[in-house]
Amino acid sequence: MRDAATSEQSRGRLAADPVTDFDAGPPRVSFEFFPPKTAEMEGRLWEVIKRLEPLQPRFVSVTYGAGGSTRERTHATVRRIRRETVLEPAAHLTCVAASRAEIDAVARDYWAAGIRHIVALRGDPPAGSGPYAPHPAGYAYAADLVAGLKRVADFEISVAAYPETHPEARSPEDDLDNLKRKLEAGATRAITQYFFDIELYLRFRDRAAAHGVRVPIVPGILPVSNYAQVKKFSVGCGASIPAWMEAHFAGLDEDPDTRRLVAASIAAEQCRRLHAEGVHEFHFYTLNRADLIVAICHLLGVRGPRPRPAAVA
Repeated sequence: MRDAATSEQSRGRLAADPVTDFDAGPPRVSFEFFPPKTAEMEGRLWEVIKRLEPLQPRFVSVTYGAGGSTRERTHATVRRIRRETVLEPAAHLTCVAASRAEIDAVARDYWAAGIRHIVALRGDPPAGSGPYAPHPAGYAYAADLVAGLKRVADFEISVAAYPETHPEARSPEDDLDNLKRKLEAGATRAITQYFFDIELYLRFRDRAAAHGVRVPIVPGILPVSNYAQVKKFSVGCGASIPAWMEAHFAGLDEDPDTRRLVAASIAAEQCRRLHAEGVHEFHFYTLNRADLIVAICHLLGVRGPRPRPAAVA
């Protein structure tokens, strides 16, 4: 557990240069995309993917809409990433609105297509449909889904973790018990819901370790380019927004360029402070934009290969 001496030592480490102070090199990163809805959005997404590809992320994941609403677009995007890039794609898969047989068939198709990594989630029901209820012939919860996927093939499986506790959990302890069930079923990594106060993550990491969690808990980092939108979304997913963040974005509603600079600065500082606490891997929620991610990764020392100098005639 973290004590006063550890905190004092950490404050000293916060002065470290995030580019040069990585003993084993820059941190490892991964990126999340959402599947495009239109041909125009697909074109923009592929521009983002190609711009981020040189950063050599550990993997890139593609989300699954509420109620499985983007199922086919997710599948198509993941397969295209596998075919046309050197990136390692990870497909989101949920329990919602599908039987075990349907999910197993999707998983077998992924394996046949060379997809080896799944982000396994319970999933959310479609908006307006009421609280989550398991499909009568489906996997009830994420732990069941993880176990089912491992029976289909030896997938690498990532699952979700919640530093501020899942909104539907009965208690923080129950939420940690659920995380342990997912890991015991075969998951090898947990990726957190986004957060902005690093102490929330550090306390969660301590509690998880005390609960017997031994796998990496990768912080989910969300660069905030639209504060009003994130504030509204956070109400539903149980993520708190510290008061200082609102002050940083005050008066910038009509100034998107400055908002992006502030967003990059906040996210890079968040990663720098987490690194000082021993975190060496980050998962970025890109919102299908490359500019902020490239800037943040550059500040962290995550950079693509340098272009070769032009030959002298």
